[in-house]
Amino acid sequence: MNAHEIDYRILGNEMQYVEIELDPGESVVAEAGSMMMMDQNIQMETIFGDRSSDNKGFMGKLLGAGKRLLTGESLFMTVFTNHSSHGKEQVNFAAPYPGKILAMDLQDLGGKLICQKDSFLCAAKGVSVGIAFQRKLGAGFFGGEGFIMQKIEGDGLAFVHAGGSICERVLRPGEMLRVDTGCLVAMTQEVDYDIEMVKGVKTALFGGEGLFFATLRGPGRVWIQSLPFSRLADRMASASRAGGRKEEGSILGGLGNLLDGDGR
Repeated sequence: MNAHEIDYRILGNEMQYVEIELDPGESVVAEAGSMMMMDQNIQMETIFGDRSSDNKGFMGKLLGAGKRLLTGESLFMTVFTNHSSHGKEQVNFAAPYPGKILAMDLQDLGGKLICQKDSFLCAAKGVSVGIAFQRKLGAGFFGGEGFIMQKIEGDGLAFVHAGGSICERVLRPGEMLRVDTGCLVAMTQEVDYDIEMVKGVKTALFGGEGLFFATLRGPGRVWIQSLPFSRLADRMASASRAGGRKEEGSILGGLGNLLDGDGR
C-alpha cells in the first residue's frame, strides 16, 4: 500500500509540534492522545493498529493491534482524514516532552526504520507500525529499550520524537559507535546492534553510566538523543526525594540544604 503524500511543518523550539497539511481525502495516523488541534473539516476515527492491515480482515487487524501492546503502546490509534471537498486542512500533533521531532522519509531510508518503542508520533496513512525483535540475547535482555523495539515500514513520511538535542551519525562499513542504551532513538535496518558490558569493576559500579552500553556497527544511519525520558524522570524523582537538591558529588552534601533553606 502506497502511503499518502502529506505536507508538513515542524514548529517550536524546546516543545515542538508538527503541522500536517492534508489534501481532500488524505489521512494521517497518530498515537492516541497526541493531537494538539485540527481544522473543522478534519474528522478523527479510533482504529485498531495503524490502518495498514485494512485489507487483511478482522483477524489481521487484531494481530496488528496486539503487536503494539508488546511495545508498551496503546491498542488503539487515531486516524485523521480531510473530509473537505475543495481545500486543504491542517491537523497538529504535539511532542510529549521537551525535545525534537524528526521527519523520516521512509522511501529514502530503505523502507524501514528501527526505533525505540515510545518514539513514534504520527505518520502518513499506509505506513505500518510494528515490532522488531532483537536477534541477540545481549541486546534483548540488557538493552535500555528491551528485547522489543518499534519497526516503522512503508514509503511515506513518519515522525518520531526524541528528548533533548539530536545527533545524527552516518556510520561507514565496519565503523562502531558506543552509545548509552537509553540514548538510542532510531537506526536504519542495516545497522548491527548489540549490547556490551562496561569493563572494569570500579567503572561499572561507580561510573554512574550503568553496566551496559549499546554498540552500533555500520554501515547505516543512527539518531542519538541527549535526554531520554527515563533519565529525565529519574532525575526529577531523585530531586523530589532529596527535597529539590541533587546531593551526589556535592562537597556540601546535606549541609547545602541547610545553608540555602531547603533543609526544613
